[in-house]
Amino acid sequence: MRRCSLLLSALLALPLLGGGDMQTPPDSEGSPSFLQPDYSWFDVNINYLDWSRGTERRTGGSKKDFYYLEFEGGMGWSWGDLYFFTDWENAGKAFDVNDAPDDARWVIKPILDLNIPGLESGKWYSGFQIHIQDYFLYSDGFRVNNLVLGLAYKFQGEGYFLRPFIGAHYTDDNFTPAAWNGYMGGWSLNVDFQLLEQRFSLSNWHEFEFDRDRRYGSDGADGRSWGINGALALWWHATKHLTAGVQYRYADHKLGYSGYQNGLITTLKYNF
Repeated sequence: MRRCSLLLSALLALPLLGGGDMQTPPDSEGSPSFLQPDYSWFDVNINYLDWSRGTERRTGGSKKDFYYLEFEGGMGWSWGDLYFFTDWENAGKAFDVNDAPDDARWVIKPILDLNIPGLESGKWYSGFQIHIQDYFLYSDGFRVNNLVLGLAYKFQGEGYFLRPFIGAHYTDDNFTPAAWNGYMGGWSLNVDFQLLEQRFSLSNWHEFEFDRDRRYGSDGADGRSWGINGALALWWHATKHLTAGVQYRYADHKLGYSGYQNGLITTLKYNF
């Protein structure tokens, strides 16, 4: 199963590799072919995650501030939507288990939402989609893969979108046997607005895991049947190509610690 989920991540990434803040997709105008997207966007960005002093104290040094580089993008077709990012955390440092958490880490996360064939267009239920997301983190000392298979619902209007989802959760990491591990629900949200003739947007991604296996985190990690993970962000679209943002990062019974964690991420993006 682990090999299948890794292969899924690679396949979902291929369209973007050829070629955040979450952005409101433009209205579709038709596509000349199955693979040609109706819209696409992508950016590169640099980020600094500053954990709160309380988080650093409570976690006993397992959480330290770090820089990371990111490539991010999205595409949409008449048959579905793709969002994707890949991070290089602690860029420039070695993948060395003896140096954690100061070692380098690689992250990849594709999210694919597929329209369900046969649903009548224009009906309320036509917004349902098949939801597939995969999160993979690798370092020399730690590896984790979280695959979610389920359903999402697409709300979209002028300058906003909301996409709640829920699905079965598959976990594979260094410490516990690979297995289906309860469920995950959550949402992604983006609202665009203007203030003093400047363009801004407010975004939030949130994940809630529940009914996790008792073995999950039994070696002193999360240690609970539930956990939350997410970020709330404010973005300033200064120019067509430059976006700056501040994200409030939060987690509870997640990220290897059975307690609340929070910090601020400062981000600068170049939009292509």
